[in-house]
Amino acid sequence: MHLPPPVWPIDFRTTLLRATLYVLFIGGIAQGAYYEALYFPSVRFSELGFTEFAQTLTLASCCGLLLYIRQVIKVFPNVTLLLFAFIAASLVREQDYFLDVYVADNSWKIIVALIIVPVLGWVIYQRRRFIAEFAHYSNTFAFGLFAGGVLTTYIFSRLYGRQIFWRAVLEDNYARIFKDVAEEVVELLGYSLILFATIELLLLALRIRKSQRLAS
Repeated sequence: MHLPPPVWPIDFRTTLLRATLYVLFIGGIAQGAYYEALYFPSVRFSELGFTEFAQTLTLASCCGLLLYIRQVIKVFPNVTLLLFAFIAASLVREQDYFLDVYVADNSWKIIVALIIVPVLGWVIYQRRRFIAEFAHYSNTFAFGLFAGGVLTTYIFSRLYGRQIFWRAVLEDNYARIFKDVAEEVVELLGYSLILFATIELLLLALRIRKSQRLAS
């Protein structure tokens, strides 16, 4: 069986290097959560703890990378815009505690709406171009990682972090901290996968840009 050559190929050494860095990153956040529990009991798994800060930094990094892909490299402009809106909305949602305390209750919902609504309107207006871009993006490793991150963060972490589940597991020994740890750490794992997906998209965009220059 003869397989067609890959589009915008990646050499094995580069793939191995990236896989190693991703493994180290995952190990780092797991160790960070351990140190948070061990050395910072007063803020562990709260809005001021390592895990919440790492979530914010991860999402902010994704937003910055997506803006760079869209505005500088200029590849997949409509797909990256929609991804940016989704991740930026998640970033705002993660700041709900601070926004509720220092701005107004539920102010994060207004900010999210101000991000999502105009972007959705633009993507719908540009739907033909978006569909054409998505046809390429959906067949990439970056999309697979992004889908895995979304499923981990927005589906599995919510179900795994349910209070009813941990009450059933711990019975009379139930304490809310177990639920919080389970949900927040799994959520950070999902955000990390989304970051890896964004990095892969950046590298893909650079390869596409390079191939376009060589073709011209």
